[in-house]
Amino acid sequence: MPTSSPPHVRTTEFAPRLAALLDDHLGQDVFRLESDTIGIAGHEVTHRILAARRARDTERPTFKPLLGRSIPRTEASAVMRTIGNDVREALGNPLPKDVDLSGPWPLTGHYFLRDLILGRDPYRLRLLMSRNLELTPKLTWSVVALGAALPGRPRPGDDLTGLATRVAQATGYQERRYAMGMYRRAAAPVCFTVSTLVANALWLGFPFDDSTPNRNIIHESMRLLPPSWNILRNASPEYAAVDGRIGERDDLLLLPLLSQRDPALWDDPDAFRPDRWNDLDPDTAPGYLPFGHSSERCWGRHMVMPLAELLLDLIRHSGLEVDPDQRVARVPLLGLLGVGEVRLTPAARAR
Repeated sequence: MPTSSPPHVRTTEFAPRLAALLDDHLGQDVFRLESDTIGIAGHEVTHRILAARRARDTERPTFKPLLGRSIPRTEASAVMRTIGNDVREALGNPLPKDVDLSGPWPLTGHYFLRDLILGRDPYRLRLLMSRNLELTPKLTWSVVALGAALPGRPRPGDDLTGLATRVAQATGYQERRYAMGMYRRAAAPVCFTVSTLVANALWLGFPFDDSTPNRNIIHESMRLLPPSWNILRNASPEYAAVDGRIGERDDLLLLPLLSQRDPALWDDPDAFRPDRWNDLDPDTAPGYLPFGHSSERCWGRHMVMPLAELLLDLIRHSGLEVDPDQRVARVPLLGLLGVGEVRLTPAARAR
């Protein structure tokens, strides 16, 4: 679908399943997707379902059970505070000078953030940020297992991030493996998500009006390409009571991809209009769920927004532009919704 980005019309091509959802179900509230799965896009039904109960362990995107071990909320909260402190420390230091942000995004932004936040950690931990590890879980856990077994591992007292210090404090192979898995679980989504949000914003809206705040740009890009295009809830008796179209054995797939383009909620819903956020509160706008429902917000949102705004600000003052020869970007079917590649090149006036 074309965006409203001047001076060239850009086309965003969704993976077939995503395109089918937009074509077949936009504007619907409750509909059957599979024999055992109900799709939910209506904002009122979504609100009632997400308020009915808290997410179970297996439904939480970051803190699902790890190596067969359930992650208590107290531990998850402590880990997020740790990575949050690492992000604040990184933002409090002077930024690297003469950073080259040209090239393919979100990959370029991902590695910039990895080095900014985790640059002083040993290679075996920074390797866990590699996007190549997304290819298969088996590859990820092979790297984790090797890093936990090799000698020369980080030790308490080394110059490490707080997240790496948790690894250094682990005793025994199994605990080190678990701690390294948690390192990736906590840090990789921050780098992945922020770089993807910025890539999406560049594709959807560049060039930006000088008066448009970065925050508005990011919120509008998250509306059109929500970081999590779906929220899973497994079958539960509470849901049949919410809506008679839901059976007690039906899993639910809640779809911000649809609610955030619903023409009943949004003026000109397919257009990139960051100015709409001058008058909208992202915490209360109906159907807007980039960081989850008010009953259970994503713990990483307070890191994601400052980092995304920082990256976007660096780009807006860098003399770079979205390659004018790139007219199409594809959105693959992944858990983190985003364009596969956007090319940033030196602007024509700077060549």
